[in-house]
Amino acid sequence: MSTEKRADIIANEEEKSQSLLLDLWELTRPRLSMLSVITAIVGYLAAQPQRDLSLLASLILGTSLAAGGAAALNQWLERDADARMARTRDRPIPSGTVSSGLAMAYGLALCIGGDLVLFIGVNGLAAFLALLTQLSYLLAYTPLKKHTPLSTEFGTIPGAIPPLIGWAAAEGSISLLGWLLFAIMICWQIPHFMAIAWTHRHDYAKAGFLMSTVVEPSGRLSAFKSLVFTIGLLVTSLLPTFFGYTTIYYALVAVAAGLWMLNRALRFCRSEIRDEAARQLFLTSIGYLPLLLSALVLDRWLLS
Repeated sequence: MSTEKRADIIANEEEKSQSLLLDLWELTRPRLSMLSVITAIVGYLAAQPQRDLSLLASLILGTSLAAGGAAALNQWLERDADARMARTRDRPIPSGTVSSGLAMAYGLALCIGGDLVLFIGVNGLAAFLALLTQLSYLLAYTPLKKHTPLSTEFGTIPGAIPPLIGWAAAEGSISLLGWLLFAIMICWQIPHFMAIAWTHRHDYAKAGFLMSTVVEPSGRLSAFKSLVFTIGLLVTSLLPTFFGYTTIYYALVAVAAGLWMLNRALRFCRSEIRDEAARQLFLTSIGYLPLLLSALVLDRWLLS
């Protein structure tokens, strides 16, 4: 074999390896997994822990692996549905770039690895909460999407547990402010995901997912849920100040951000502009969460 041909073979193998690594990275849904990591860090910092960089590093690594593994297993479970939706048919499994067997093994390895890192490097409670997140996400929320529109409400539970993982890392238990963070995340997720569900309602229908926007195609139910939970979000976000965990400065940010969300949720209730309002609600929810959580952490560390 000539040197030139050998070089071409090596280059092709390297290209395949790089492509596979990118596909495996995509399986972890890094943007969604990053949300879990960030909210876990927020829970840790809001608990005002002793500065322990090794503990924080274990929290970040363990949560990253656990969240990425759950995302990979979710895509393995939903591979047939993903193949029917325009927004997901190019994902690694339905596109054929990663086999379903490899995806399952990869997801399990990340989940187990993340739980072990949290158990060894943080504590048992943090590891248990990560496992609870994975089980509720994969064994409750994922299958329920094809059986009931209430799956979104069930899905808020695994989405709201990561701040508790951070709190458990800091204190070894969960105090009231940790549970308030859990409640804030519950309320935030409904308008966020209802906006997504409306925008992609036709895709969800093709996949057989019984989202609120599919079973009630006018969008009134989804808009109502968004409005109710946005009001709940505004109230819940003020409870840290009510119970004395934060100062009035945090409360002012919470009120301003909450009214911003409420305005978007009210617009989502108007049928004649619902498509545009859904996009605005989604983008506002993306801006709302880091604004509120940053205000909470800064208030706890600098002012309280």
